Amino acid sequence: MNLLRAARRLGQIGKGIALLRRKREALVSEFFRRARPAAEARTRIAEKARQAYPALVRALALHESSGARALGWPRREILVELRPSQVWGIPVSEIVQKPILRRQLEARGTAPGSTGPSAARAAAEFENLTTLLLDSAAEEMVLRRLGDELARTSRQLNTLEHRIAPAIRERILAIRRALDEREREERLRARRISARSRR
Repeated sequence: MNLLRAARRLGQIGKGIALLRRKREALVSEFFRRARPAAEARTRIAEKARQAYPALVRALALHESSGARALGWPRREILVELRPSQVWGIPVSEIVQKPILRRQLEARGTAPGSTGPSAARAAAEFENLTTLLLDSAAEEMVLRRLGDELARTSRQLNTLEHRIAPAIRERILAIRRALDEREREERLRARRISARSRR
C-alpha cells in the first residue's frame, strides 16, 4: 500500500512539475513581451529627466529655493483612477483615467512677469516627466508582479524537481528493496519447509 501511495504521489508531482514548467514558460514569455516597452519607457524617462533637471537648476539660480517654492504654490493633487485586473492570474492594477498634467502658464496661477521663462520651462519639463512616469507606472508594477510570480514559480519547480520528487523516488526504492528482501525470505522459508516435509 505504501508503494502504491508513493507511486501515485510521484505521478501527481510529475504532473505538477509539467504544469509549473508551462506556467514558467508563459510567465517568461509575458515578461519579455512587456519588458521591451518598459525599457523604452525608462529610456524616455531618463532623457526627459536629463532635460528637466538642468531647467530646474536654471530656475533655482534665478529665483533661489524659496522663490522657486513660492512659484510652485498652490500645490495640486494628482488623482488617478485605477482598475483591478489580472495577468496570468496575477492581480495587477491598470490606470483607467489620469489628469492632463501639462498646463499653460495662465493655468499655473502665477504672474508671467514674476515667473520668468526659466521657471516656466522647468515647470513644463517636470509636468512632461510626471506624465511619462504615470504612463509607465502601471506597466512597471505589472513587470514587478510578473517577476515576483516568476521567481515564486521557479522556487516551487525547483523544490518539486530537486527535493520532493527525489525523496519520493528514494522512498519507493527503499520500499521495493524491503519488499524484495521479504520475498527472498519467504522463498527461503518455503524451501526449508518443503525440504523438511520431504524428510
